[in-house]
Amino acid sequence: MSREGDTTLKSICYKPGSLQLLDQRKLPLETTYLEIRDAADGWSAIQEMVVRGAPAIAIAAALSLAVEVSSLSCFDGSSADAVAFLEKKLDYLVSSRPTAVNLADAALKLKQVIANALATSAVVPNSIFKAYIEAAENMLEDDVASNKAIGTFGSSLLRQQAKNPDKLSVLTHCNTGSLATAGYGTALGVIRALHTQGILERAYCTETRPFNQGSRLTAFELVHEKIPATLIADSAAAALMKDGRVDGVIVGADRVASNGDTANKIGTYSLALCAKHHGIPFYVAAPLTSVDLSLSSGKEIVIEERTAKELLNTHGGLGERIAAPGISVWNPAFDVTPAELIAGIITEKGAITKNDNDAFDISSFAKKVTGK
Repeated sequence: MSREGDTTLKSICYKPGSLQLLDQRKLPLETTYLEIRDAADGWSAIQEMVVRGAPAIAIAAALSLAVEVSSLSCFDGSSADAVAFLEKKLDYLVSSRPTAVNLADAALKLKQVIANALATSAVVPNSIFKAYIEAAENMLEDDVASNKAIGTFGSSLLRQQAKNPDKLSVLTHCNTGSLATAGYGTALGVIRALHTQGILERAYCTETRPFNQGSRLTAFELVHEKIPATLIADSAAAALMKDGRVDGVIVGADRVASNGDTANKIGTYSLALCAKHHGIPFYVAAPLTSVDLSLSSGKEIVIEERTAKELLNTHGGLGERIAAPGISVWNPAFDVTPAELIAGIITEKGAITKNDNDAFDISSFAKKVTGK
């Protein structure tokens, strides 16, 4: 499933029966791929942030199970048993990172695929497994096309709403590029598209503490792609905006509620507030799989809390201790940005902007573009 001629960084390297994930904890100083042999390996890689980014998490989970079932020499059970086996494994994988809706959405879609296979013509377990593997592989290919569409729609929206549509400087947070997806990226994909079009003056990326996805990963991608870019401290964003150096802010999303409230990496809410104060448009770029229409608002989004070590030790918890012994820690992985602070939500089906009531109608948009 490699893409010939594509020089972008890849977090996921897959071919039938084999899955390798780039260990993003070691970037940018070391490039190491880990072999993923089954769902247990996939769960650990996701939970320990070997792979991260909502789209990449979902695909890595799906493919880890695909590799596992492709290596089964024999399966002692019926087709219905095969479905139950896969469903149990998918539920297990979903438990690795609860905030990212893409993972749960992918699991639901894969369950529907194998249920349909059982109901139609699957009379042996291998037919179920084959249907599952094909569906998981399709998710990998579809994500790249989806990201490129987000880039196109996003660059168009930013230009439409910019004071100078021919030269834009954009600030982003966390990592939303090819390392967070199957390839190209969501928010960083928009920046990539602006650069390709010759419109991007400069990209600014935050460190994104405490795991430093911005300084380690986004900066790594921007340098690799030769995109003009500057790294800033998380706490420097307001000063950068005050100096007039930012024309727009664009971030990704791990979950978007039906009213537009968006959960993303901790620190996103602060950026949105700063942008609002300085009159700078703030955008969210995410595939429709990140939208959870079952949630009426961001208040219903479950926020994952991570280990205290990420704050107490250097290198996102992997290095030496620097914090005072005995200090308590609060380390939420995400925060929720209210829809009122967001100028537009960019998806692979188009940009969602606010209606006459200054509100997002995501449900109607989703029905219109999906026919559901």
